[in-house]
Amino acid sequence: MATDIKDTAHAVEAAAVMGLLPARPRLLALGEPTHGEDALLELRNELFRRLVEQEGYRTIAIESDCVRGLVVDDHVTSGRGTLDEVMEHGFGHGWGASAANRELVRWMRAHNVRADRDGRPASERLRFAGFDGPLEITHAASPRQALTALHGFLAARVDADLLPCTAETLDRLLGADDRWTDPAVMTDPSRSVGRSAGAAELRLLADDLVALLDEQTPHLIATASRDERDRARLYGRTATGLLGYHFWTADASPARMTRLTGLRDRMMARNLLALAARGPVLAHAHNSHFQREKSTMRMGGRPLEWWSAGALVNARLGEEYAFVATALGTIRHRGVGTPPPDTVEGLLYALPEDRCVVDAPRLAAALGGARPAPRVSPWFGYVPLDPAHLAHSDGIVFVKDVPRS
Repeated sequence: MATDIKDTAHAVEAAAVMGLLPARPRLLALGEPTHGEDALLELRNELFRRLVEQEGYRTIAIESDCVRGLVVDDHVTSGRGTLDEVMEHGFGHGWGASAANRELVRWMRAHNVRADRDGRPASERLRFAGFDGPLEITHAASPRQALTALHGFLAARVDADLLPCTAETLDRLLGADDRWTDPAVMTDPSRSVGRSAGAAELRLLADDLVALLDEQTPHLIATASRDERDRARLYGRTATGLLGYHFWTADASPARMTRLTGLRDRMMARNLLALAARGPVLAHAHNSHFQREKSTMRMGGRPLEWWSAGALVNARLGEEYAFVATALGTIRHRGVGTPPPDTVEGLLYALPEDRCVVDAPRLAAALGGARPAPRVSPWFGYVPLDPAHLAHSDGIVFVKDVPRS
């Protein structure tokens, strides 16, 4: 058995990851089982560099605010803003403080500068994207930025009579942004404005603006660049997604949190599909957002189940979607010690390599009917690999010991 498991493991290289797959996927999803560990982000950076050099990947997408991510993309493609400004304003969830994320942005900008000097076409430039909604644990953003940007794009290019409203109407209906971002809403649905009369009207107007964007596609192809059109569609997805999210923050039924978690992953999936339509993408987020099975968690003593972004994307892309999970041995500075030997992580911890990529379906086959025991983490921030999901991943990146960042 030990020999069979060892035969499934390879060095963590782009070629080894691609060797697990039938063909180069349009969307290669690399998961992580915890957030905030730069060692894992450095591994992601290394893999992305090799995918760029060896496999023609040009876009990386991370679990961060999709609108803020435009600030990073502008910097890496055109040099707009300083690196300090980009790290402060271009990331959600506090990810801008990460040294590994800073190095990723620096390297991408340097790569694009070299491409420009070499005279390579714009299509060869590296692109950055956030694919999460403008959502934080404590609050969801106001839909103002996305709605007004979409309205402004259309107002500059189509007859004013076709617009469903004026910019002034949007401003009046939106009101003060702190009504939307009140952190008390997450625990008190009665504080939400998501089901107010103004919010209901905004949802209709957002739908009308997105419909107009679609109806005017031939005209917009002639009057706007692809990047401009892609951004307008991003603003449309974000505006409608946020307004739907706020609608459900105002719900007091038992379905509230299930709908909110599902809506978040739906926003992620729509953004990932749009990016994949442009070319091959390496996406990076928590394992739970990429798995092909339903995601589950308990909140307030209540079990939640919803389809993850990966499950939704997989339903659309099939074999053009690939998911490689990451599992860890120890995170000793978080109290996560050596894994029990009868868990997936314990079996992989016994291998000699400090890190490796494992053929997950072959590993599942080698184990036969002997399903490993589930690992229980003493720290809430690490989610061990579910043995039941083993055969439904294309691969596993295993890191034996995670040092303190």
